[in-house]
Amino acid sequence: MALDKAQLLLVGLPLFLFCSDVFNLFAPAPAKPAAHHHHVPPQKPQQFQTASIQQPLDFPTQKASGFGGGIGLGNTVQIDFCASCSYRGNAVTMKNMLESEFPGLNVVLANYPPPLPKRLLSKVVPVVQFGVIGVVMAGEHIFPRLGFAAPPPWFYSMRANRFGTISSTWLLGNFLQGFLQSSSAFEVSINGERVFSKLREKRFPGEIELRELVGKKIANSRIVDGIDGSIWS
Repeated sequence: MALDKAQLLLVGLPLFLFCSDVFNLFAPAPAKPAAHHHHVPPQKPQQFQTASIQQPLDFPTQKASGFGGGIGLGNTVQIDFCASCSYRGNAVTMKNMLESEFPGLNVVLANYPPPLPKRLLSKVVPVVQFGVIGVVMAGEHIFPRLGFAAPPPWFYSMRANRFGTISSTWLLGNFLQGFLQSSSAFEVSINGERVFSKLREKRFPGEIELRELVGKKIANSRIVDGIDGSIWS
């Protein structure tokens, strides 16, 4: 009797975890809570300044434009990353760095999806997982309902090691699904022009490297805007 309980536990635990994965896969995403804006009372301006304040050194990329706002005003940087590869932390770090170095710059984060065939196969994997586990748990009585006179030979091998079959199906299916949903991408574009591609370079960009690339593109766009403005004036 104790052996039957142990077998039931070993079979029921992977089945419970698999059902949880399937439920989380097809469950709708929770709605984002509304942001609460706290009113900050205006502070009275200081009328007297007794101590001299040391001015920070001007960095070329932090100088404000002559039209008001920051140097990055009117420019948009888009970072497309693989969400299933745990690249969000790197994307948020790059976003914060660019927004601090180029005030007024609009940085957009987006998921870079895998190719369409991989996305379709990733939807098929849970169905195959559920089918294999269902056949193993139902036994040979399910085959006549499916139109088979007798179970195939491979069924008896899977039935003999029920726990191993269910565990292997669950683990292998999760691995395949994670592989098919990943794109390994970290693509950076500014104003629609690609300036860095992890798929091409096979590496992540450095903070200094990305800052220089974005700074050059912003400087070139300001020069072009200045030339166009002088021509039309």
